[in-house]
Amino acid sequence: MYLDGGQWATLFDSFEREAFRLETLPAYSVEGEKEEYEEFLATGKLDLPEDDPWLLKVRAFGDSGRQIRRVHTVTRPLSDYLRYEFAAYRYNVAAGEDVRILDLTDRDNPGLPDQDFWMFDESRVVAMNYRADGTQIGRELLEDPDLALFRRWRELALSLATPFTEYDTDRS
Repeated sequence: MYLDGGQWATLFDSFEREAFRLETLPAYSVEGEKEEYEEFLATGKLDLPEDDPWLLKVRAFGDSGRQIRRVHTVTRPLSDYLRYEFAAYRYNVAAGEDVRILDLTDRDNPGLPDQDFWMFDESRVVAMNYRADGTQIGRELLEDPDLALFRRWRELALSLATPFTEYDTDRS
């Protein structure tokens, strides 16, 4: 089932314990980030306001006992977009999101998919589908996912990834 914006927001906001995201791309093309991204490229700085919608959401989830966890697989050198995203991750972590980096530069993929996904409460999985340039083409709520496999991928990614605050972003 493909989720439009309203369906996606309702599903996302309804998780009770944990939302986990696996990110695999070196760049995402997000229309709402375009101006902010271009400013980052020009200045090398990112200043997110306290009332940034994502940060407000992360804080609200944390205040209600819910956790957002994310692992982003990367290879060096980091793309400009990843440098931008890492600047944003500093804010995400400060707001309470558990962000981790799995650097695959000098190692084989340990068996993770090359497909981005969200898993909610270990029971619902949404495949995040993108074009090669990182433009999102859809979100698909998987009808009958192999939940044991997605849980194994989550545990593998979390166990091998470095917490963002400990990852050496200067090695780009």
